[in-house]
Amino acid sequence: MKCNKLGLPAAGFSAGAINGLLGAGGGMVLVPLLTKLTDLTDKEIFPSSVAVILPVCIVSAFLSFLHGQLNFSAALPYLIGSFFGGILSGIFGRKIPVLWLHRFLGVIILWGGVRYLC
Repeated sequence: MKCNKLGLPAAGFSAGAINGLLGAGGGMVLVPLLTKLTDLTDKEIFPSSVAVILPVCIVSAFLSFLHGQLNFSAALPYLIGSFFGGILSGIFGRKIPVLWLHRFLGVIILWGGVRYLC
């Protein structure tokens, strides 16, 4: 693997900071950075991003809980849907061409950006 001793921790920091500040989006930062900073294949980048973001999300949720900002009852329906969505994408996601995954991620990033600007 390409190894950039400062780039990889900086990429992790960026993903964690974005995820913690905005509540989401760490993976959107991490996927392009993993593409540039590592020699992981495209098929390895998306699962690697999820593996990095999972603990970041757990830490963010825990800190939000400690500060009384986590409304678990409001989040529960989303957690249930996300659980099943994650299972289905884990099973069938490998069958989707990587180019489509990259394009889909790009569209989601653009859509989110335009939505928040308007």
